Parts: sequence; structure tokens; C-alpha cells
Amino acid sequence: MTLARHLAAARVPRYTSYPTAADFTSAVGPEQAARWLGEIKPRESVSAYLHVPYCRDICHYCGCHAKAARRESVVDAFQTALRAEIAVVARHANGPVRIDRIAWGGGTPSILGLGGLASILSQLRDSLDMGALAEHAIELDPRNVDPGFAMGLAALGVTRASLGVQDLDPAVQEAIGRFQPQTQVRRAVDALRTAGIGRLNFDLVYGLPHQSEASLRQTLDAVVDLAPSRIAFYGYAHLPARRANQRLIDESALPGTQARLDQAALIGDTLKTAGFERIGIDHFARPSDPLAVAARKGGLHRNFQGYTDDPNDVLIGFGPSAISKLPGGFAQNASDIGHWRADVTASKLATRRGHGFTGDDRNRARLIESLMCTFSTELEEADLRLADELALLRPFAMEGLIELGRAQLRLTESGRPFVRLIAAVFDRFRTEAEQTFSEAV
Repeated sequence: MTLARHLAAARVPRYTSYPTAADFTSAVGPEQAARWLGEIKPRESVSAYLHVPYCRDICHYCGCHAKAARRESVVDAFQTALRAEIAVVARHANGPVRIDRIAWGGGTPSILGLGGLASILSQLRDSLDMGALAEHAIELDPRNVDPGFAMGLAALGVTRASLGVQDLDPAVQEAIGRFQPQTQVRRAVDALRTAGIGRLNFDLVYGLPHQSEASLRQTLDAVVDLAPSRIAFYGYAHLPARRANQRLIDESALPGTQARLDQAALIGDTLKTAGFERIGIDHFARPSDPLAVAARKGGLHRNFQGYTDDPNDVLIGFGPSAISKLPGGFAQNASDIGHWRADVTASKLATRRGHGFTGDDRNRARLIESLMCTFSTELEEADLRLADELALLRPFAMEGLIELGRAQLRLTESGRPFVRLIAAVFDRFRTEAEQTFSEAV
């Protein structure tokens, strides 16, 4: 096995936070979360994430916190609980919290219907300050978007939509349990644009069963023709021990490590030729898109939704499993929907685990975020005390993957695919024995 293949097969976090959610503990509960909510500065701009944990059906590849819901009573009960949680959070805040960014994720948020989405937004307006809303984004299943629904989303103030495209090859779609013809995706795109929602993101996945460079080229050609503003191209994380639905995936049909490396290279080359700018490890954007502008100007960040131009330090998560980043640390809600609903309908915060920032957490988080966003980081005086970590980087320097000076660490072009491994060197929670994360590439 070559060094590149060996490194690519290593399992490390995606670093959408530091510390990662895998390192949260039960030491953080409702009392701590309430204290941190009260520490949000009055009039400080914050972001809100609303997690809708339901889909009509669960795809084989899915790694999200989601369940199938086929009865409307289940969805109605969730809406009621989510409104209750918004009210609970507002009561613990130090005055009206100013929300200027909203993101809906899941699951499939559209399962709530236009009436359900409107009801929850009404609760947000009643409980929080949404007078300065700058972006309102929602994740959508293209199979559930028609002209009427798109018009309704625009009326609710949605400004950006992320479509779960995944792959457009019928054989791959069959293998992952998600059939959506290219014509269906196009209809969804046309409906959203006609409604005035022109900022469109596509979420795609490589490393899927039966995926090949040839099939990926066809998907990429079709995607470029649909002209989204942004593309997120994630490497499939096959973790059947943790996700029962992934046991429906035929492991023998999955691309190997070298094939994943080749697919990642093909994606980057094709989208660059098509005029997209590469953002970090797995995002691409048109030069005029705010994400690309932020990357060029040094304003790129990374949070639980991936790369973002969101400058806010505080993120409040609503819904089961949702994570909040608060002044004092991370707080995650109960993942079990029943436990979460019982708490919030009893007017309690549903926090079950988290991490309070201590020691050099913030400095390590700065280093890791900078590496993940810009493939480089300035080494400040405090960083020079990380002698053990810097020593671990020497083999990467010898292989030409990084350039390490006294004041800066920079990944070379050949080292960029392995940035998660470099970042992991600064993660005090990682050990060589851990194998619960996705492959590095």
C-alpha cells in the first residue's frame, strides 16, 4: 500500500467542531446549558439550526439522526414539541436573542409542510428577535419539491435551498435506496428558481456502491448543466455498526481506497474546469457566491453544517440531537426523540451531553478550523508550546505534505487531501485505537 492510500484509509473526524461531538460527555446537562444561554450578550447576532428528524423513508446510505415517519400524528407531535423548545430556550436567554441566520436540516424538513414550517417560524418570531434575518436556508429532497411548495417557501422568506442529489446514476441510486431521475431534480431546480430562490446548493456523495469514474463523470456533467451556486461533495462514511440502515449496502460494491482517491481527484478537476472554486476539503462554489467570497477574504468558517460564511460565534440548535455552540461550550440535545419531546413539553431544556471549553480548547479549535478552511495556520506563541504535536508533524514534512516553519504551518498541494489527518495531530482526544470515524479521503 502506498503512503497516500495508507493515509487515506485512516479514520479521523470531519472536524465540523472541536472538540468533536464524539468527545462530548454527560458532564454538560440542562443546568449548564441554561447558564450558557444566559451568557449570550444582549443584541448579539446568533444563528439558529432546526433539526427535523423525520423522512418518509430512510435511504440505505444515510448517516443522519433521522427516522421514518408515515403518520401525520407523529409529525404534528414533533411540531408541537419544537415550538415548546423554542419557548423554553427564549426563557433562559438574557433578553431577546437576535437570530440573523436560520438553517433547517434533517431528515427532511419539508415533511412539516408549509403550514408546519410557518407555525414554527411564527414561534421563533414571537420568542426571539428575527428582525435582522440575513439568510434563511433549508435542506430539501428534490422528490418533494413542486412549484406550489417552492412558491410557499419563498413566501416564508427562504433565501437558499440545499438539494440532496447524491448521485444521478440509476445503478448507484438503486444500491443506496434512493431513486430520483435527473428530470425530477431538474423540475425541483426550475420550480425553486421560478419562485425566486436562486441560491441553490447541491449535496452529492462519492465512494458509493457501484460508483465509478465513468458514472461520476456523467453525474458531474449533469450537475454542472443544472448550474447550482454551491456543491458539497462528501465522501460516503460506511459505518454499519452504528447505522443499521447501512447494513443494506453491499460492501463488496463499495469503491476501495485508491478508487476513492481517484474519484475525489476527478471531482476537483472537473468542477474547477467548470468554473467552480474549491472551498476547503469538500465544497465548491461559483466565484460570486458568498461562500467563495468569504474564502477569498479570510471569512470562511466551519460548523456542524460544514463550510459557511456565517460569522456568528453562537449557534442555537433546536430539535433532537441538535448541537448548540454557546459562550461556554457545546450543548447537545437528547438524540432519542421521545426523551427530547418529554423534556421540552415539560418546559425543560433537553441537553444530554456536551463539552465546556477549558484549557487550550479555543486555541486548538482555532488551529484546526484554520487548517480545515485555508490549509494553513499561523503559529502563535502559545502554539509553540505544543512541542509534542509539532514533532508528530515531522513525518508529514519529510513526505512533502506540509511545510512547517516557526511561524506558520502550510499544507502543500499534495498534502491537502490529508488535512483531516494533520488537524487530528492537534486534537488531544484522538488515539490511534479509535476507528469510529469516516475515512480521511
